[in-house]
Amino acid sequence: MGGSYNVIIVGAGMAGLCAACEAAQSGAKVLVLEKEEAIGGSSLLSGRFMAFAGTDLQKKIGIVDTSDLLIEDMLEVGQGKNEKKLVEAYGAHQLETYQWLVENGVEFEAVRAASGHSVPRGHTIKPLQAITTLYNKALATGNVSFELEASVKRLRKNSDGQISVVIYERDGLEYFAKAEQGVILTCGGFSKSEDMLESFAPQLHAALRIGGKGNVGDGIKLAWEHGAWVRDLPYLQGTYGFHPTASGEKKSQAHVFYKGAIIVNKQGKRFVNESISYKLLGTKALKQPETVSYQIWDQAIMNDSVPGDALYDFENLYSLGLIEKADSLEELAKMIDVPVESLKETVSKYNEDIQSGGDQEFGRTTLTHTFGQPKPIIQAPYYAMVTTVAMLATYAGLAVNADAEVLNPFNEPIEGLYAAGEIAGGFHGAGYMTGSSLGKASIFGRIAAQKVVAKPVQIKENLSI
Repeated sequence: MGGSYNVIIVGAGMAGLCAACEAAQSGAKVLVLEKEEAIGGSSLLSGRFMAFAGTDLQKKIGIVDTSDLLIEDMLEVGQGKNEKKLVEAYGAHQLETYQWLVENGVEFEAVRAASGHSVPRGHTIKPLQAITTLYNKALATGNVSFELEASVKRLRKNSDGQISVVIYERDGLEYFAKAEQGVILTCGGFSKSEDMLESFAPQLHAALRIGGKGNVGDGIKLAWEHGAWVRDLPYLQGTYGFHPTASGEKKSQAHVFYKGAIIVNKQGKRFVNESISYKLLGTKALKQPETVSYQIWDQAIMNDSVPGDALYDFENLYSLGLIEKADSLEELAKMIDVPVESLKETVSKYNEDIQSGGDQEFGRTTLTHTFGQPKPIIQAPYYAMVTTVAMLATYAGLAVNADAEVLNPFNEPIEGLYAAGEIAGGFHGAGYMTGSSLGKASIFGRIAAQKVVAKPVQIKENLSI
């Protein structure tokens, strides 16, 4: 327990494990502290997508994609509110990180289009396989020590002003560990902190809380004590697409709207362009009567169900009784208790617009972002899923630069302190591209490790605790 290390990493999700592997493979001595009883964190709850461009998987199925297009999409989805240098760093390192993950045994299964994609670039993984593989790779180096159920309480600087001591508790005892080159915070956001959500996002009080149970913002507080700034708090949004029965362990999520479904409220009326980011969809949905809405689609769209996919396995949700099915729109409207004539009129108007070249009401011209063509909803039977908004991840947090250094309010690095993954803000801006969360976790986890390992090792024993 305790001791001295080159780098100490707080949190063992995707970002922390990528940082641990990268640092250890460079020969650094690494300590990973995880407060939960198991590794993985909220990364295990993810939708399985990682956003990469120009990969072998894309080329095999004829998809032309580039880092420049990926960057362009991210900035557009983020409405220009993202920190451009962070997005550009993602673009510069994304392909090498994809290849590094493959070389380290992470298995990518398919490529699909999702929110914010101009072309399909959602590379699907099995989160447990990825997390377990990276954990085993880190252990195999012989340079990484993991301590579970180890809750970090405070960070301390040495007399040179560098973050160098981590104070943590385990089994009721307090320990001190020294980080000679740096500390990397990879311990998630605050989707399970009612206090922080009430302080920074009271508009989300009606959203389900289904993030990782350890995501209570403690990492952000550790950095705040030392003057860290935060970014993207004004853009905190829930994620649209969950059935009301969803929980952390049971996702019950469907993005049928990205396959062609429309979204209606309790009055049976559309209220949004269904192709936009599901974060922005969530903001609109929470403003509807009783915060209730429904995805509506037909058999042709149902046929696009993808077995085993976290977002597109509609048949599985139907088998679980979470999707309603009817032979007519009249019957469907009665089943979900929306006005029959209103729903029929909404679907009829939408079909007429789509078949004549464009959605007159909300301007929908694609399935998602700039990809795909909308379809009329005309082939019985018809389907509906009551859908709500969930707080799965916060996507706002500590200000960092392109080297993953945590910044103070003057954009100056806090010496010895780094952050990667959900805890870091500034990257997503006002929207969110599917796959960019796990993507940035892996990319900036590695960047943080590379920068820490490149720092000179402290020589003096000059800790001020």
